[in-house]
Amino acid sequence: MRTVTLTSMGEAGGLPLFVWLSPAFPVGAFAYSHGLEWAVEQGDVSDASSAEAWIADCLAHGAGRNDAIVLKCAFEAARHNDRAALREIAELAVALQPSEERRLEATGQGNAFIAAIKSAWWTGTLDALKAAWEGDVAYPVALGVAAAGHGLALRQTLDAFLLAFVSNIVSAVVRLGPIGQTDGQRIMASLLPKVQAIGAMAEHATLADLGGAALRADIASMNHETQYTRLFRS
Repeated sequence: MRTVTLTSMGEAGGLPLFVWLSPAFPVGAFAYSHGLEWAVEQGDVSDASSAEAWIADCLAHGAGRNDAIVLKCAFEAARHNDRAALREIAELAVALQPSEERRLEATGQGNAFIAAIKSAWWTGTLDALKAAWEGDVAYPVALGVAAAGHGLALRQTLDAFLLAFVSNIVSAVVRLGPIGQTDGQRIMASLLPKVQAIGAMAEHATLADLGGAALRADIASMNHETQYTRLFRS
């Protein structure tokens, strides 16, 4: 099978991100709700307004913000072939997960992303990551390493990743029933400025900037595993 090299990717701009972050890319993103399924059952998310507020908090004060910072740091470590930094970031990204299901969400998608990228979009930074870290790989680390290896722009990668993060949670809440597709699109449009603001912040952030306060979302991810019926894995 022909693989895409860094040289042939040089003129592709940000097009690979449309492929990698598409719902069709085989990472299983559709299977995870980021704890939202429990929030819907409890009534925390019951309409478009509460759904937008919940997702906005996850984006600005929870995993969205932290994952963007992790992605940026992994991108820079891979770009400079700093394997010690890569190991630190990869290990920290797994340790940061607040619950078993969120760890499954992060590493399940990350490991699947690495497998898919290796088979069709190989780049040398993947080998550097493997040499630095043999454990499970969190999704933002995997994306950051691949994007750096293929010479993609950091800011463009951050914005695309954050938009995909929002899109996946919006898709989950639509499938759970509190809102319809039109409300889902309104939420996406409303949160675009926040996506861009967090992308701009993360572009200049370091690991010292990690931190969050989306505690209800973390609790939701812990309680999700006890739900009697579930559509999602997290």
